[in-house]
Amino acid sequence: MDGVQALRAVVEEKTVAEEQPSPSPEAADEQPAEKPIKQRKNGLYSAVSDELAENMKSGWADTELHDLAPIAQADRTAARRAALSARFPGERLVVPAGNLKTRSNDTDYPFRASVEYAYLTGDQTQDGVLVLEPTAGGHTATVYLLPRSNRENGEFWLDGQGELWVGRRYSLAEAERRYGIPAADVRELPGILREATGPVRVVRGHDAGIEAALTDKVTREQDDELRFFLSEARLVKDEFEIGELQKAVDSTVRGFEDVVKVLDRAEATSERYIEGTFFLRARVEGNDIGYGSICAAGAHACTLHWVRNDGPVRSGELLLLDAGVETHTLYTADVTRTLPVDGRFNAVQRKVYDAVYEAQEAGIAAVQPGGKYRDFHDAAQRVLATRLVEWGLVEGPVERVLELGLQRRWTLHGTGHMLGMDVHDCAVARRETYADGVLEPGMCLTVEPGLYFQADDLTVPEEYRGIGVRIEDDILVTEDGNRNLSAGLPRRSDEVESWMAKLRG
Repeated sequence: MDGVQALRAVVEEKTVAEEQPSPSPEAADEQPAEKPIKQRKNGLYSAVSDELAENMKSGWADTELHDLAPIAQADRTAARRAALSARFPGERLVVPAGNLKTRSNDTDYPFRASVEYAYLTGDQTQDGVLVLEPTAGGHTATVYLLPRSNRENGEFWLDGQGELWVGRRYSLAEAERRYGIPAADVRELPGILREATGPVRVVRGHDAGIEAALTDKVTREQDDELRFFLSEARLVKDEFEIGELQKAVDSTVRGFEDVVKVLDRAEATSERYIEGTFFLRARVEGNDIGYGSICAAGAHACTLHWVRNDGPVRSGELLLLDAGVETHTLYTADVTRTLPVDGRFNAVQRKVYDAVYEAQEAGIAAVQPGGKYRDFHDAAQRVLATRLVEWGLVEGPVERVLELGLQRRWTLHGTGHMLGMDVHDCAVARRETYADGVLEPGMCLTVEPGLYFQADDLTVPEEYRGIGVRIEDDILVTEDGNRNLSAGLPRRSDEVESWMAKLRG
């Protein structure tokens, strides 16, 4: 069969392939290496002529890039792989980037590489897999990637993921120069893994095909140990990571300023205007938003993860904006400010806001190297419990309230979390190294106390109901204390009012 016949065959085969069940891992070895090219069932072109197929194979310039420099963090990712190698000597380690996820029918969500993969390679492309093969002296790393689209069989212009549809990929040689890791064709990897012998660990949850190839070689317990290690490795940030977090925060500060300038337009429309305004800054200066923006006006501020953002924005009410820009290297900020929509707090709003500010001040002061991780939470909760007792909303003494957790009706959540490539970074770290651990220089966490009086809470005076306040900053643990990365945004109530007035002219 010549190239033109092969092209026609894979196009025609697609209709049949769509109706067949997926092959088992065992049967996959018997499948042809060339997968059918995906075509829309109701596409307007049902076939490709021999002449067109031949025409599309030639007449293209050589676009190989020969002057690529290594990515900025290449030395850092190499050191991270070395630490991983030292922790698991003699074992094959498999870390996938993940695959595209379907949004609906034939449209996909924007791809976001797994944190473990991006942390170890700096690469962010779909279907990538990092494999560390054990050697006598450690490991040899290979990054398995999709190569450039095939022009001989028409994949580059006929397949929905071909380069004429979704854009150019780096060649394997280009990838090697960028990441400092030997690169190979990822389509060959499942077969290699099925034939592999010896102990293997894989980061689960990102690539079902890779996991299927290893199904009889791995255990949940061993794989969990790999994830624990990679999560805990990110607890302390290096200088590159700290720089990226500061970039994320600086862009976020500008995004908050953008929002304040258009609050009148949000009043004329909805919370969606705020969401869109911040998103523009995130996409222009970064990769994306780091998480769904919470643009909660009025009583919506009492819903902790209000991301519908479809409610009204009214003068006289508060806006709780919790949002963060994600950098091109996938580090995210996480900042919250609660702002009076008309630029001035009323008496009750100010009372609640100032209590939260006082609690945050106590929490930030407790972020110290050598201190317990939970000290900042305990310090902030004590302040809030004290104010709730003083206001007559809960019966004291304060020690009783804290012991029984009675303040949680209105404080609801923990006072912070680790921050990095995930907004809730290092989430699968062991409890003894995270929540029950000790702070070290280089750790970055949020301090974000809040008070939330639900609109239907009959245990508080009516004037409190529907008021929600949270103040959140990104705090870096330093050798002698801490540094507020988001100090560019005012926090004290009078400073917030002055800042808003200046921005709104």
